[in-house]
Amino acid sequence: MKTTTIYLSVMTLMLMLGSCGEATRSTEENAGANVMASEDQKFVPNPQFIAKQEVKVLEIGEKAPDFNLAGVDGKFHQLDEYKDSKVLVIIFTCNHCPTAQAYEERMIDLTKDYQDQSVQVIAISPNNPLGLLYGELGYTDLDDDYESMILRAEYLNYNFPYLYDGDTEEASLQYGPIATPHAYVFDENRLLTYQGRLDAKEKPGSANAEDLRAAIDATLAGQPVAQPTTKVFGCTTKWGWKNEYKQKVDAEWAAREVTLETLDEDGIRSVVKNEGGDKLRLINVWATWCGPCIIEYPDFLILQRMYGARDFEFVSISFDKPGQEDKALKYLKEKQSGVKNYIFDKDDTYALIEAVDPAWNGALPYTLLVDPDGNKVWSHQGQVDFLELKRAIVEHPMLGRYY
Repeated sequence: MKTTTIYLSVMTLMLMLGSCGEATRSTEENAGANVMASEDQKFVPNPQFIAKQEVKVLEIGEKAPDFNLAGVDGKFHQLDEYKDSKVLVIIFTCNHCPTAQAYEERMIDLTKDYQDQSVQVIAISPNNPLGLLYGELGYTDLDDDYESMILRAEYLNYNFPYLYDGDTEEASLQYGPIATPHAYVFDENRLLTYQGRLDAKEKPGSANAEDLRAAIDATLAGQPVAQPTTKVFGCTTKWGWKNEYKQKVDAEWAAREVTLETLDEDGIRSVVKNEGGDKLRLINVWATWCGPCIIEYPDFLILQRMYGARDFEFVSISFDKPGQEDKALKYLKEKQSGVKNYIFDKDDTYALIEAVDPAWNGALPYTLLVDPDGNKVWSHQGQVDFLELKRAIVEHPMLGRYY
């Protein structure tokens, strides 16, 4: 008979009772707060702000701290699960960091190359999703929440467990990763033999995780690692107390001036052709009377906040009629649309359609992405799949996922 392990936590019980705990409670009180109530119940992440504390990197010779973390496979994983492997490799990484993304293929290749040598590779995301600013997402289509981890693992076909530690970061605090990626190698007694970088060259294709492979080979052979500690480079770990800039950045965005400029056909064509522009331009045609338009519009502003520091800009074109400028501007101000906003100066629906895109049949909303030469590189009629759109943006040659 199959035995089902039952996990219940304080947070789970509070949710069942309709209560709400305070986000400031200690890590100890929240330890294990998000675990499954049964094997069939979906893991529900609950990232929380935690008190600032000193973080020390695990030292060579120290034993691997235990953990109980949800994986992208929907199951919980503990250190003891991998006890039969002679070498355990734990790599702290994440979705959003360009350096972490630059090493993903090397992690996949390393796992494949050592799969028959009793080496277990595990990836852990140590980042608290609450600590990420939109401006830190300029090289990615995903943030660091649990659902995004699932998408990233599926997109690249990860061949190693990918575990989430973003709620209270209890496990990560014990290992002390400085940045993503940060690798740790443990011998069969789970004593640390190496911690540091995978290799010294970030650019994909320029290296093959030589430092990490050398550490694994030495550990498999029972020999000391020649260079047991190396420096790491990447995005700093987003600990649950690193939220001091969020209010400041949000206030700065809210303070941006919101305007609505009237354009004729030639002006609209110029905007769509990206004349004089040197950035990848995303254009959304919307209207205050279009339900799907106003539902999705705030998400376009998030894209500006994510990619706006790079070669990217978002522009809006209102399909509202002349005389409705005040209504459109009021909506734009409510949504803090501090970007270039335009409205057509004529009561001629079909003239606007032709000026925007002759291939467009006129149904709203309509979104297109154009390069500085005016070439349409992506377009969509109707509500946007923002994951698809983010990938079209970040994987365009003008931007890219890496530095």
